[in-house]
Amino acid sequence: MVRLQQTEAKILDSHFLEGRNSQLSSAASLPKKSSEPNKIDWELNRKLQTSLYVNEIANLFFSGVQSEFNFAQMIFDHKNSDTNIIVGDKTGRHNCNYQIEIAGESLGRLSFTRSIRFAENELNRLEELLCLLVYPLRNALLYEDALKRAMHDPLTGALNRAALDTMLDKEIDLAHRHDNPLSVLMIDIDHFKEINDTYGHGIGDRVLCSVVDGLNSHIRNSDILFRYGGEEFTIILNNTSIEGANLLAERVRSSIEQMSHLFDDTSIKLTISVGMAKLQNSESASQLLNRSDKALFAAKKSGRNCVVQA
Repeated sequence: MVRLQQTEAKILDSHFLEGRNSQLSSAASLPKKSSEPNKIDWELNRKLQTSLYVNEIANLFFSGVQSEFNFAQMIFDHKNSDTNIIVGDKTGRHNCNYQIEIAGESLGRLSFTRSIRFAENELNRLEELLCLLVYPLRNALLYEDALKRAMHDPLTGALNRAALDTMLDKEIDLAHRHDNPLSVLMIDIDHFKEINDTYGHGIGDRVLCSVVDGLNSHIRNSDILFRYGGEEFTIILNNTSIEGANLLAERVRSSIEQMSHLFDDTSIKLTISVGMAKLQNSESASQLLNRSDKALFAAKKSGRNCVVQA
């Protein structure tokens, strides 16, 4: 019979007894299973193999062990990916915490709480079940990191064109479904070729990053910024009328113009041109982008450093 895969992962664990922190071990290897896994283990192992998303993995693990341990809540925290997942809607007085590592890499911290004190044999049993979580969790973290990298521009950190193609379709569908306004800004850095020709591509790359930082500091949390390509950027404005889009466009245009762009001993004056368009009935993503791009072209022809509405 096939055995469950063994692991050389490590845990750092502790638990609280009546408010006092009791250290169980400093760096103990996860226990090796010497006997065949029971039915619960096999079923949990099977379920954990069905997803590559960290949130789903966390929920599957919690639901799989809940009947055995009666947890009130589980919290998973992975600082490297800015992931914080809370499963369960209440907390308990007693908790146990596990920092999971594999091959020297941290897979995050798991905290479990409940109203009843944890017995030593229960903690040993929980560590056995954590053996089943390690590899599915690592695979999910790697997968989501790969997705994140594939959807982001490596230079500026902004979402890329592939992400725009995917997300704009969804945003348009939601806007049509709920009859909410949606607007798009198409932004271009003025005279960017001259910057590259005069100062070199290294400074040009830093200019792109500086503009992204400036845009991010002035748009709302609900707005979504993309690097469309080259020195062009796109911002999706959810639930935003054309009037609201114009106010935001003027704000970001003015902020970029007034910013001090200093690179080493080089100070560069930057401006942007902006084209904007509001989603029309039954309009597709390509049609909306095409109209905002035409508005951007009109802004460039009008002398740059301005906003033009489609």
